[in-house]
Amino acid sequence: MRKVILLMLLIPIFVFGLEKKPEDVLKAIYPNSTVEVKNYVLTPQQVEKIKQLAKVKFDSRLVSLYIVKRENKIIAYGYVDIHVVRTKPEVVLYTITPDGKLDVVQVLHFGEPLEYLPEENWFKNFKGKFLDKDSLRVRSDIPNVSGATLTSKAVTDYARLALAVWQVIVGEQK
Repeated sequence: MRKVILLMLLIPIFVFGLEKKPEDVLKAIYPNSTVEVKNYVLTPQQVEKIKQLAKVKFDSRLVSLYIVKRENKIIAYGYVDIHVVRTKPEVVLYTITPDGKLDVVQVLHFGEPLEYLPEENWFKNFKGKFLDKDSLRVRSDIPNVSGATLTSKAVTDYARLALAVWQVIVGEQK
């Protein structure tokens, strides 16, 4: 519960103090697009389903998705996760294709020393990954990064969370 309260207090700081705003990053990733933010209030059943799918701790009932459109057609969804890696917060943007696969994973803020941040090439391992029974695990689907083990585990765990949120909110509506 303390972690949730801490993250709730940190969200405004990062949303307004980000070096990179999610909307700007999404527009750079997907040129000539528009970005809309849509907030969802989850039911307790949806929260439980997300936890089961992601296999990570999750207890937020409010979720925001960024909907990226080009010519009025959805080309991607964005999900921003704020979590603590060791002792400092990390803000990561996950983009998901309309068919439920990860496209881009990009760190928007990293509070830990930069030597604990994997190199940019490592994030390309997520492209095309989707939520499956035992997928998206460090050392099996995603390589571990020596010296950045906690970061690589966190980014991978929350990639599953991003996909689970997408599946429950968007995927089940299709």
